Amino acid sequence: MENWDSELNQEPAEEQPVQAGEAPSGAKTRRDSSDGKDLYLNVRVLVVIMAVFVLMFTFVARIIVVSGPSMEDTLWGGDLMLVWSLVYEPRQGDIVVLTQESYQEDSIVKRVIAVGGQSVDIDYYSGKVYVDGRPLEETYIKERMQVPHYGEGLNHVTVPEGCIFVMGDNRNNSADSRYPDIGIVDTRCVIGRGVAVLFPFHHWKGL
Repeated sequence: MENWDSELNQEPAEEQPVQAGEAPSGAKTRRDSSDGKDLYLNVRVLVVIMAVFVLMFTFVARIIVVSGPSMEDTLWGGDLMLVWSLVYEPRQGDIVVLTQESYQEDSIVKRVIAVGGQSVDIDYYSGKVYVDGRPLEETYIKERMQVPHYGEGLNHVTVPEGCIFVMGDNRNNSADSRYPDIGIVDTRCVIGRGVAVLFPFHHWKGL
């Protein structure tokens, strides 16, 4: 037979006193769990934000540092330029950032003179560039064009479809489509279009 009296006569166990300022162990567990959840959510948000920035600056827009004098006086070495890449098709007159590994690994900045199907003629004696037989009104060039140090280069061409002919605004100090190592550029090599100079602030402008 079970001894009911012995169980009834046992005194209840003494509760451990809780010191002032100390939360009960159950509250501690709940608080630690809540802190861990908040940390997890914050990390997830940070990862998502970083992923959005990476995608945006890879496929939508990016910031390029201009190097060299070939686009003076439109762009200067050290300028920070915002470049738009998403759903972009080069157009005549655009300033573009492109790669041409036959020339160098780093990207280069030039102006689109002609696109696929257009013809280009360069007359160094008059200092004029003709597209489809019409002279371009080039208020953006730094100075009158002269024969570059590498010779006249490519000075008469019909641009194939899917390609562009590019030149620098500083014609007398620019390796561009006239230069054999650059030549006609495949549009798949175009990273994007320059839309604005962001820095330094005294150079800020839309392009």
